[in-house]
Amino acid sequence: MLRIVYLHGFASGPSSSKAQFFSRRLVEHGASVSIPQLDEGDFQGLTITRQLAVIDRAVGGRPAILMGSSLGGYLAALYASTHTPGHTSGPASAGIEKLVLMAPALRFPTRWGERYAAEMERWKREGSLPFFHYAVQAERPLGYQFVEDAAQYPDEPEFSQPALILHGSRDPVVPAEISREFAAGHPNVRLRMFDSGHELTDVLEPMWEEIAGFLQLSRNELSRNEL
Repeated sequence: MLRIVYLHGFASGPSSSKAQFFSRRLVEHGASVSIPQLDEGDFQGLTITRQLAVIDRAVGGRPAILMGSSLGGYLAALYASTHTPGHTSGPASAGIEKLVLMAPALRFPTRWGERYAAEMERWKREGSLPFFHYAVQAERPLGYQFVEDAAQYPDEPEFSQPALILHGSRDPVVPAEISREFAAGHPNVRLRMFDSGHELTDVLEPMWEEIAGFLQLSRNELSRNEL
């Protein structure tokens, strides 16, 4: 049975529409799906390092496929870069086998600093900055440690596993050119573009067709007794 760990985006949660849509479809095709809450209910104390620890617990040292949206896509790439199948020098893990990345926030550490450059001084001085949290539909403070922690990580994690990137050509948050350039330099990456924006919620069905093909799913793989 395929094991999928789905990683939601920044200031989002397991109940996001994309997470739930793809979870339903994957379960219908016999997969086991886990959608961890990456901030663990403590958005103010969020860091990249803490999210990687949440992913590690969700993967549980067993073979898995990572799906990630936006920041979740960056986290998936980052985690996969040190958890290849047969990897022995890092944390104990059977490895990440494949990745499905939706509008992945590649170059995140650099682009985050650029995007919030005007707020950085106040953020550092006051210790936190409010962000709209989509899971709770309200603003929540995020501590400055998020910025400091992210600075230690690479802009473009190098992973060797097969990956499918799905990106909207009209994405105003993570420009599509970032994924185009990344895919062009990585033969293990397949890129599919859609006439959509960052959320991609208007192209769920065509994205599912791409994902099902990439994961080689078919109705014959339905497993009602293993879930």
